[in-house]
Amino acid sequence: MQKIVVGWMLTLWMGLAVAATPRQVVLHVENLTCPACRITIDTALDKVPGVTSRLVNIETATVTVMFDAERTTVAAVAQAITEAGFPATARTSDG
Repeated sequence: MQKIVVGWMLTLWMGLAVAATPRQVVLHVENLTCPACRITIDTALDKVPGVTSRLVNIETATVTVMFDAERTTVAAVAQAITEAGFPATARTSDG
């Protein structure tokens, strides 16, 4: 009986791990010039359901966002940053 319960729990855990696999997007962001910009973008992304982490890089004018694709989209992430005053577009794989 114990093996059945352990097997069931492992199966459930693995299913949740696969379902919650985050996606990553790198966005090019305009007007990114100072530490206050980072705070504004962080605040905007805090309001987007499913965003799990972000890295704002002022030097490269990019924001790397990890998110749950079941809860949000690249478009929603870019829109939140754009509405905060920093026009954002997803980078293509070749640039």
